[in-house]
This record gives sequence, structure tokens and C-alpha cells, in this order.
Amino acid sequence: MRDELTRGISAAAVVSPPSGRVWYALNVAFEMDAREAVEYALMEAGALGTESRDENGEQFETIAYFDSAPIEARVREYIEESFRIYGLQPNMVRTLESREVADRDWLGEWKASWQPSTIGRFVVAPPWSEVKPAVDQIVIRIEPGMAFGTGTHETTRLCLAAIEKYREDESFLDVGTGTGILAIAAAMLSPTVRVEAVDTDVDAVAIARENARLNDVPDRIQFHVGTIDETTPSANLVCANLTADVIVPLLPQLLAATCGRLVLSGILQEQTEMVLSCLRGLGITDFEIEVDGEWSAIIV
Repeated sequence: MRDELTRGISAAAVVSPPSGRVWYALNVAFEMDAREAVEYALMEAGALGTESRDENGEQFETIAYFDSAPIEARVREYIEESFRIYGLQPNMVRTLESREVADRDWLGEWKASWQPSTIGRFVVAPPWSEVKPAVDQIVIRIEPGMAFGTGTHETTRLCLAAIEKYREDESFLDVGTGTGILAIAAAMLSPTVRVEAVDTDVDAVAIARENARLNDVPDRIQFHVGTIDETTPSANLVCANLTADVIVPLLPQLLAATCGRLVLSGILQEQTEMVLSCLRGLGITDFEIEVDGEWSAIIV
């Protein structure tokens, strides 16, 4: 997603291969407005890293790196699904070309490019960076691995801002925890809060647990593989940083799990009214909307 997958190696997923091995590169040329959807699709298709460049002001090219030759038909399926989510037309992709490439120090290049991000009181930084925080700042160390969330994406920033604004000392629930950044932020901001975090991705939960350990809060957060249901303990503040098509069918469960405020993020601005319509259909008329770039967060 934008800012997580920018020029240079993707912050969402980087794997350092054995020295001298061959990589497979897939060059995808597309209309500029499709950049985020293409990058997201390539990561879902198994790319271990991406880099993007502006070709001529109207067309972008993203190079995705794989550890085995990508199957073009399969990649196109992921792009079509991503474009469906983002409301884009498939013909916005111009070309796909694959090739072999020599090994490089992808991990080293990526580490050099990822700088700490400041969102309110939070400073999100990789484990290897040196940070000198102000007295009231909270430093969160994140090792992304293969999970989403390094603090630079608009959707994550919106959630971190909401966590700071609506600080909760009793209970917090993070739905779709990814790297665990939101759960960790809640735990570090409020030492007495009970924190639960869930994700359907087993690998993401493992990464989130490791990030909790990096930030000295492993015993403060209960991580679970799965999603929310009637057995999920309710929380005073709930964050669901997902996508609109995932949020909508989960709305009844999310509302049932919330006994204070619910933060819905990962919503493109053009999808905001669709989510609001669903909320109104469930009897919800009291909400706020925060915007960052092309993304919205709805606070119920």
C-alpha cells in the first residue's frame, strides 16, 4: 500500500536470499492511478520486494522480485482482484514482462531507505535505527517481516492518531493486527490497558509477537490467530485497519465487540459513503471522519 511500497525495496516484505542465487523480476507498467493497487497485488502474489519508478508522469513501472519464476496468469488474477477492491479497470495495466536478475543486497538497500516516522507522540522506527525521542514521545520498534504496517502508510497513521486522541486505559482490541503496531502503541501509551489483537495470518501474528517483545510489552498483549466472533471480549477502543470490502461484512461483529469507540480504517475516500451507508443500516448515525491523503478513517 502507498508509502509502505515506495521507491526502493518494499517495507512490507524483504527476504535476503543466499549469496549468488538468481532472482526473477516481473516488470509491470501501468497508469499512475493504479500504483497502489498493483503494488498490493504483487505482494499478495508472493513478491519478496518491489521497487517503483515514474516513467513519464502518466505511467508508472513497478518491478517485483520473486525467488521463483512468477506465473503470469496467476499474477494477473491477483491484479484483477486488487483492482476490484480499489474500483479500477483491468486495462490500466499496460504490460507485464519477466526476466532473471543477478543477486543484490536487497535487504541492505531497504534498511538504508526506511527512516523513522513521527505520528503525534509516536515515533515508529526499525530496530536498527538510532532515535533520540523528545521527553513525551513514545518510540515503537517495528520489524515488518512479511506483515503489513510500518507506520508510514496513511491508514496506519490515522489509527495511531485515533489511539492517541481517544487513549483508553481499560481495554483495546486490534482487528487485523499485521505487525502489531497498533496493539503495541496502545499498550505503551496506557500501561494499565488490557490489549487483545487478532489476525487471520499465522505469520503476521508471529511477527506481531516478536515486535511486542522488541518493545518490552510481550506480556501486555494477547495475540490470537483468527477473527472476531461472539466469543471475542468487548473493548472500550477497537481498531480495524483493514479494507472496505473486509470491514463491511464484519461490521455487526465489530460493533458488538465495541463498548466505547470503533475506529474503521483502510477505507479509500470513494468507499467512505458505502461504509457509512452500511453503518446507518445498522442504526449508527453518530460518527466522525478523519482523512489522510486518499484514505479515510471512520470513528464510531
